[in-house]
Amino acid sequence: MERGKIEERSLYSEALQQEVSLLVYLPATYSPLYKYSLLIASDGKDYFQLGRISRVVDELLHEEEIENLIVVGVPYENVKDRRSKYHPNGDQNKAYMRFLAQELVPYLDEQFPTYQIGMGRGLIGDSLAATVSLMTACSYPHTFGKVILHSPYVNDAVLETVKNTSATHFSIDHVIGLDETAVATGDGVEKNFLEDNRELSTLFEDKGFTYRYEEQSGGHTWKTWQKDMNRAILMNYTK
Repeated sequence: MERGKIEERSLYSEALQQEVSLLVYLPATYSPLYKYSLLIASDGKDYFQLGRISRVVDELLHEEEIENLIVVGVPYENVKDRRSKYHPNGDQNKAYMRFLAQELVPYLDEQFPTYQIGMGRGLIGDSLAATVSLMTACSYPHTFGKVILHSPYVNDAVLETVKNTSATHFSIDHVIGLDETAVATGDGVEKNFLEDNRELSTLFEDKGFTYRYEEQSGGHTWKTWQKDMNRAILMNYTK
């Protein structure tokens, strides 16, 4: 089986006032003659190294089970940088969301033969990266049509964003671990992610989104999320 390639690129962000590193996965059969869906991963380096997302996509494409897909990872610099950009109260949170929607998407549409419609673009993330993915999709509902959430951090700001979004056509895939009842956060406190995600799930149901929710065995770790990667990609990008 041929493996796709991962290109290292960078893009200067006016919103963030900095150069942003990118990891771009292109399938082994990539050709500018084909059209591709996009999946953008915050915690991008983790999704490639710990989630092994490129290997999963390679295998599913080889078996002809999913549509043509380009995966773009956006790594964080360090823990402080991650919190600043991903946390709803982070000082760069809104700027990072603008970067994803208003700078990264146009760049990718220019560089690659993408579908250039909302349902052709997805966001994926774990924990705080899932949170910023969800909030970006809610804030830019015409730009993104799919969101894959692995154990998102949920607070009042997240719930209010979902309540107030004008989006009606989202496809949301939402997974939480049954052992995520006492998760240490960057605030130095333990948080019951399972209870919070159940509240978020009820809100999603009330909003009437195209929605899938699952409580899986496991905790707030990549061991849990990596096991779900094949299912998540297959169910959201099946032919």
